[in-house]
Amino acid sequence: PDSMVDHDHIIPNDGSASIVEGTYAQFVVGTPGAGKSTYCAGMSEFMQVLKRKCIVVNLDPANDHLSYDCAVDIRDLIRLEDVMSMPDDATHDAVALGPNGALLYCMEYLEQNIDWLKDALLPYKGQWILFDCAGQVELYTSHSSMKNIFRTISDEWQWRTACVHLVDIAHCLDAAKFISALLLCLTAIVHLELPHINVLSKVDQLKQLGRLPLGLQFYTEVLDLEHLLELLHNDSRIGRLESLNRAICQLIEEFSMVKFTPLKIENKRSVFNVMQQIDRAT
Repeated sequence: PDSMVDHDHIIPNDGSASIVEGTYAQFVVGTPGAGKSTYCAGMSEFMQVLKRKCIVVNLDPANDHLSYDCAVDIRDLIRLEDVMSMPDDATHDAVALGPNGALLYCMEYLEQNIDWLKDALLPYKGQWILFDCAGQVELYTSHSSMKNIFRTISDEWQWRTACVHLVDIAHCLDAAKFISALLLCLTAIVHLELPHINVLSKVDQLKQLGRLPLGLQFYTEVLDLEHLLELLHNDSRIGRLESLNRAICQLIEEFSMVKFTPLKIENKRSVFNVMQQIDRAT
């Protein structure tokens, strides 16, 4: 359907869905294909139905196919394809940056020109701002530019912010992939130093994907990870890495910072639940 929200059967406003004061921001991150743009489209429409003024900002300079009305677009400042074809100042030959290197360059350029973003967002002060971010994981786990941009928005602009980290539900079908996703989420939490809401996206696709090995609650609550190690022990491909997998799981459990909220983006109650988690965090 064209609309992601059932307008005729919307959840009644219980107070938490009222228009908020100040400016609030969600930094929507996750690996490529996790559903970030779909999330931004669905969440922005849902907020507007609940009378929350909301816009979406595209911070992915390689995203040429937006599924939402974009109020501010980083491609008006810098484009990935332009960076990849930039001439070298000395030789006037192409620098030959690859997609990842060019993306990092774009984020560094945005950091250096943060006033451009501030000016572009001035008309939307007092609204909810959803930042649809690029998917390369190094932006949220090791590189400094996105962290500095987020910190400027949170600290200098004094916006109420949270990071929404999407993880595709398909990762739960493979114990090794889920452990990797847990470690990625934990690393992003530690690196970005922001309130985090970790979301299992595309839960509506479970019927097509098949039954989860340990049930949905295990993955949302991140229960005893020993069960994941048992699944890995039965996998001859990675059984020899048991000690490494155990150490990673122990690290995740010791921090005890990663849990997930399941999301079906076309289900109004599911979207409402995620929105409430974000409200509490901001």
